[in-house]
Amino acid sequence: MSTPREPQQERSRTTRRRLIEAAVECLGELGWSGTTVTVIARRAGVSRGAAQHHFRTREDLVTAAVEYVGEVQVAQLRRQAAELPAGESRIEPVVDMLLNLYAGPMFRAALHLWVVASADEALRATLAPLEAQVGREAHRVALELLGVDESHPGVRELVQATLDLARGLGLANLLTDDTKRRRRIVRQWARVLGTSLPEPGEGDERPTERQVTGISR
Repeated sequence: MSTPREPQQERSRTTRRRLIEAAVECLGELGWSGTTVTVIARRAGVSRGAAQHHFRTREDLVTAAVEYVGEVQVAQLRRQAAELPAGESRIEPVVDMLLNLYAGPMFRAALHLWVVASADEALRATLAPLEAQVGREAHRVALELLGVDESHPGVRELVQATLDLARGLGLANLLTDDTKRRRRIVRQWARVLGTSLPEPGEGDERPTERQVTGISR
């Protein structure tokens, strides 16, 4: 009796996801040189043959891993945003989410790839368009969460500066725990955005200091 097609497809999707997650973990822990298909397969609990059935080369697997990292980051932002209270205290929590976007193991994995790609033309050719795609999606979600329209002068630059700041803080967090300093920066940057970004909609008032910080006077 043949196995139903749907369970086969589900098992295939599960194996593929396990390989991608294992690739991200290995990149973060072992770097590019230590992240081989054999090591990834062992971490995922599958054979090397099974790994190569889904991903012919290490580069194919890494490409899928980069796409996965971007999807997870965006999904994480949306999930956290859905839990935020509506109303006046929203700006600082959104800034906090954005500035912590690159403070985890996934950013560490991506950083290993960036370093290698800076000297490897083939890998750079693969990663550059993917990173651009991930960056555009992060920018779009940031606009959405902040409730602003980048057709207003200066908005695009402020949102991009927020994401660039987040990457810089992610780098600062690689060697030591930078949590305390990042909290102070979050508060101050929320104030900057609260007074610099345009009104979220016609008839809305620009956020006051109390709205930006969520602190009652």
